[in-house]
Amino acid sequence: MSGFTSKLSVLNQRRWSNFTANRRGYWSLWIIGALFLLSLFAEFIANDRPLLVSYKSQIYAPVLFDYPETTFGGSFETPADYNDAFLRNAIATNGWMVMPLIPFGHRTIDFNLGRPAPAPPSAKHWLGTDNQGRDVLSRLIYGFRISMLFALVLTIVSSIVGIAAGAVQGYFGGMTDLFFQRFIEIWGGLPQLFILIIVASIIAPGFWTLLGVLLLFSWTSLVSVVRAEFLRARNLDYVRAAKALGMGDVSLMTKHILPNAMVATVTFLPFVLSGAVVSLTSLDFLGLGMPPGSASLGELLRQGKENLQAPWLGFTGFFTIASMLTLLVFVGESVRDALDPRKTFS
Repeated sequence: MSGFTSKLSVLNQRRWSNFTANRRGYWSLWIIGALFLLSLFAEFIANDRPLLVSYKSQIYAPVLFDYPETTFGGSFETPADYNDAFLRNAIATNGWMVMPLIPFGHRTIDFNLGRPAPAPPSAKHWLGTDNQGRDVLSRLIYGFRISMLFALVLTIVSSIVGIAAGAVQGYFGGMTDLFFQRFIEIWGGLPQLFILIIVASIIAPGFWTLLGVLLLFSWTSLVSVVRAEFLRARNLDYVRAAKALGMGDVSLMTKHILPNAMVATVTFLPFVLSGAVVSLTSLDFLGLGMPPGSASLGELLRQGKENLQAPWLGFTGFFTIASMLTLLVFVGESVRDALDPRKTFS
């Protein structure tokens, strides 16, 4: 870490020191980052396909490639089902296979539960199964990945649009600012839920569909912050001097005013990220989110509500969402302290 900090400016070194001094936020960043990194390799952690198969001295990687059943001594050209007893016995007789830590995908239905679904936690299913016999831990890992990817993409794209809109408003002011403010007030008053219901009835909901609809409204969250910074900075002496020297508006906005405005903007990003997680979870809970069968945290919460006799479903969904949001809020608080010039930690 010392090599990293040595490459930073004195100001950024102070900010990094303030960030790391807030141990709660610092370790929250490490935890949420490590969990997200692990979830990116969910197929290698939770899958009903083997990681490696050795069959008649040939090595196969079913986790990466599709192989027909005939490859392993079957009779059909259909994709191999590695839960089939005949296929497993053929592989065991002629070689070996390595299964992931959790031998269930997020869509895998366990037909050998031995009891009605949802089944409680056991050595086979560490967090139990849902009402369709699917492993809860596997769906939790995949659902966490979808939630984080969705929130990150939505936060990045909406921030770019919001920062650009706020910069134009604050820099030019006058009628431009007045027009944009009235537009944002009208736009923010539109009923988002009704629009989502209409869109869901016309277009099959999916990752990119939801992202596009939520992007229509989420970009306004940072406009006011950036607008205020540009309104304050546009009349400062260094900005007037740059304009007097003939610097163009775009260069002036991006090179001189925007870096100062980004300090206040970055502070809000972890909170925007947590809001995006809540938005997707809420839509999935209401049945307006990801397509049926997709692994999602909101769908897990809905199953907990509909199956009160299976408390592990509700508890798993609740504690996962609560932990995610808590970690993101802690990171946001630490970023806020790091960028606050009045904060100094010893």
